[in-house]
Amino acid sequence: MKQFFGAFFGSILGFFLTGIVSALIIGALVAGALKSAFNSEKGSVFTVKPNSVLHLKIDGEIKDRGRENPFEDLDFGSFMPPEALGIKNISDALKKTKTDENIKGIYLDIRNVSAGFATIEELRNALLDFKKSGKFIYAYSETYSQKEYYLATSATKIFMNPQGGMEFKGLSSQVMFFKTALEKLNIEMQIFRHGKFKSAIEPFMLDKMSEANRLQIETYINSIWGSLLNGISKERKISVNDLNNMCNTLAINSPEAALNNKLVDGLMYEDEVMSLLKKDLKLSEKDKIVFAALNKYQKSQSKEEKKDLKNKNKKPKVAVVYAIGQIMSGEGDDETIGSDDIAAAIKDARLDSTVKAVVLRVNSPGGSALASDVIWREASLCKKVKPFIVSMGDVAASGGYYISCASHRIFAQPNTITGSIGVFGILPNLQKMFSEKFGIHIDSVNTNLHSDVGTPFRPVTASEQGYVQSGVEKVYDTFIGRVAEGRNTSKEMIDSIGQGRVWSGADAIKINLVDELGGLEDAIAYAAKKANVSDYKIEELPKVKDPFSKFLSRGEDEMENRLMVKNLGEQYKYLKFVKSVVNLKGVQARVPYDIIIE
Repeated sequence: MKQFFGAFFGSILGFFLTGIVSALIIGALVAGALKSAFNSEKGSVFTVKPNSVLHLKIDGEIKDRGRENPFEDLDFGSFMPPEALGIKNISDALKKTKTDENIKGIYLDIRNVSAGFATIEELRNALLDFKKSGKFIYAYSETYSQKEYYLATSATKIFMNPQGGMEFKGLSSQVMFFKTALEKLNIEMQIFRHGKFKSAIEPFMLDKMSEANRLQIETYINSIWGSLLNGISKERKISVNDLNNMCNTLAINSPEAALNNKLVDGLMYEDEVMSLLKKDLKLSEKDKIVFAALNKYQKSQSKEEKKDLKNKNKKPKVAVVYAIGQIMSGEGDDETIGSDDIAAAIKDARLDSTVKAVVLRVNSPGGSALASDVIWREASLCKKVKPFIVSMGDVAASGGYYISCASHRIFAQPNTITGSIGVFGILPNLQKMFSEKFGIHIDSVNTNLHSDVGTPFRPVTASEQGYVQSGVEKVYDTFIGRVAEGRNTSKEMIDSIGQGRVWSGADAIKINLVDELGGLEDAIAYAAKKANVSDYKIEELPKVKDPFSKFLSRGEDEMENRLMVKNLGEQYKYLKFVKSVVNLKGVQARVPYDIIIE
């Protein structure tokens, strides 16, 4: 009886505590939403003070589409994801600071950059454009990775902690192979592909790179490295040969070596950099520097912007559709491209008479060939009625290229990963693993000879191999046909540069897979010009879920992913890759493995 009452009252107490916590969370959400709505009606919530410095703190992910936290003044701990910087948000802020008399310069505070090389290129170009205003950029970090240093070379002055370090050794791309491990588990991966370079399946059938795969990796990482060296050489006035020599001899082994080789301008602690900033701002040592944080500065409005805001709804629109992540059928989310969502977004933009042009921002390694074709169909319909332009991010390969090829013009960065025009399918055979490792046997009853084709519990027969391979060949033929039509060339020509081969953006422009080197802003400007509009507003699609829906929809998967990232760090990418392979369905138009260049 005592245990009964203890459990009973414990349950009641738990119920009331849960109710109180839930009420507090919902109340805070409502308060945050009301505050957000009030501020949006009120206008600017941040005023830039004279003699300010924009504090551009890079600490974490830089995404194609920024993720704002409408409840930034409320502490939800691990309930809400961290706010992510969006490349367009940063670019817009930097354009505004060029002419803002209250902003005297930028403090580029580099802590931890998580982004691909093309994203770094886009941000770096925006900073270089800002520097044309004559205002200063001071870059500071305790340590610099190669990506972080490349970004820092956009600055007027580069400073590093005297006890810090710099990574400067060249690029490397490594591939993990699972063949022997699978053999030990008695798992047979039955492979179907078209394209000698389509090496997404190599980790399951080889123990090292094929010669074709090694060739394509050498080609594109050398292209990317060459682009980085040219950028560093131009800004730091150091020859490419000297930079390569530093890498080959591992010369940059200390902060002093970085300073002596003119890679940085000074070895200082952060307080010493602040003292230099004060001198530039004509402040005394006792004065405080007025910093404007990027997220706050974005909410500031000049008189012209306030006036322009009143007429905003009357302006024609350029729609920017964000296609980010692996491509799959159905609905997607912030990290995946759902064919339903993206196709619907392109269709909405096509049917909206106020939208005069569409820009598809693609950052995807590909995925389902069927889902890619669904998106391609809407893209091709949109192209018939209004300008349809593609802006490629870090990766726009395989299925990512499939959904891009119907456009009027393709923009990419020199270090974008693209191409990979090829397809594959994988059917695992787990029969031996179950029988020999676990003593489990599977028996089947079929109505027809091949009713269980595709089951993981037996190998495919010779006739079934032909059946599956014919499906792969048909998808590949359709794929190169789509690309040939979009690029106004022949299927034979596309096949010659296809076969699953991966290209850098710099090389892709030479073979007519890309039209122009540039970022999202360049693609938007071109789309507006082609639509003959000069005064327009941007509409971002698909529409972002309201804060309540996003909060309530954060389920076990997201919490699990965040815990994995926290506990596994960089090693999480390998687990993520294995999970994505397990979930593969149908014929895939996907980039080889996960391309990781460091």
